[in-house]
Amino acid sequence: MKTAGLTATGLVRSHNEDTIFSTTSQIGPLPNLFIVADGMGGHNAGEVASAKSVEYFCEFICAQHKAIATQESAVSLLVAAIKFANQKVYTHSLESLELSGMGTTFSACAVLDGKLAIAHIGDSRIYTVAKGQIAQITTDHTYVEEMIQAGHLTSKDAKTHPNRNQLTRVLGCRPPIDVDGALYDLSKTDSVLLCSDGLTDMLLDEEILNIASQNTPPQDRGQALIDAANRNGGIDNISVIIIDVKGETN
Repeated sequence: MKTAGLTATGLVRSHNEDTIFSTTSQIGPLPNLFIVADGMGGHNAGEVASAKSVEYFCEFICAQHKAIATQESAVSLLVAAIKFANQKVYTHSLESLELSGMGTTFSACAVLDGKLAIAHIGDSRIYTVAKGQIAQITTDHTYVEEMIQAGHLTSKDAKTHPNRNQLTRVLGCRPPIDVDGALYDLSKTDSVLLCSDGLTDMLLDEEILNIASQNTPPQDRGQALIDAANRNGGIDNISVIIIDVKGETN
């Protein structure tokens, strides 16, 4: 399994509030782990929220090292780890006025025997890429996505809606939280892409597909995605993780 994780500040922001984590080595009971977290909050609190969420999440995963991760239990483990991180980040936010109200998106996944276990909150995304097609397998927890689901807004109009970045669910702002968890079959998947909205706000899915499906190393594709987002304005931090899973399935 070949992977690459990259994060960039973009062309407008003064600092990077995204945090990524990527390992193909054992961590706790999981054989691998991939995370994209996009922080929010003033006075650099977003940077603190995303970094701390990843730290607390991995702390929880590592503490379960005696457990045996099955495909199904991996989903429950990822969800539980996000909920643990949420409580810890929220408690940390109460320690300082500058950190009050900080939060972060959080998308995590692990590959286990031909399946992808995911857990997710916020609007960072996880995609699968296969045979010239791209599929978003997470749901954005945003105001505009709720409007789309209710039939009050089209996907095209959502791209330019003034409230398109308004989150309805986030890690760290309050306990408890609802976390999405799911298991996906990877038998027909070539690669998995995790990314922050700094990428998806700048590029259409078709543009992402054109780059993500190229026959080049994942590091090169990841850099090409960041370069394309910057060419289109680079108004936010940009994070991508590419996981080539073709041939890894049983």
